[in-house]
Amino acid sequence: MTTSALTKMIKVEVVVPGSDAAAVRELIQSVGATGYTSVSGVSGLGHHGYRQGKLLFNQQAALELLITVVPDGKADALLTGLRCLLDASPGVMFVTETYVSRPEYFC
Repeated sequence: MTTSALTKMIKVEVVVPGSDAAAVRELIQSVGATGYTSVSGVSGLGHHGYRQGKLLFNQQAALELLITVVPDGKADALLTGLRCLLDASPGVMFVTETYVSRPEYFC
């Protein structure tokens, strides 16, 4: 396979407190994304200091990483919704162009 046979898509990665993860999942689904990957208990150092990945009391206390891939036409609505969410609560969003070999999985 060559790179010319791949289809360009947009990958969105969001790290939010567990309490905001459901809202992110709802936004992802509301734009028609066909799926996402969710990783609980992520850790790292950022604007709000160091956050450990282990659960303290419940899953709401940990950070969650959500990753989805959408066609370009669905990206703007998702990014707008995520930006509104992140304006009101802590978290980060990373957006990159990516290429997939089976675009029908993401439409």
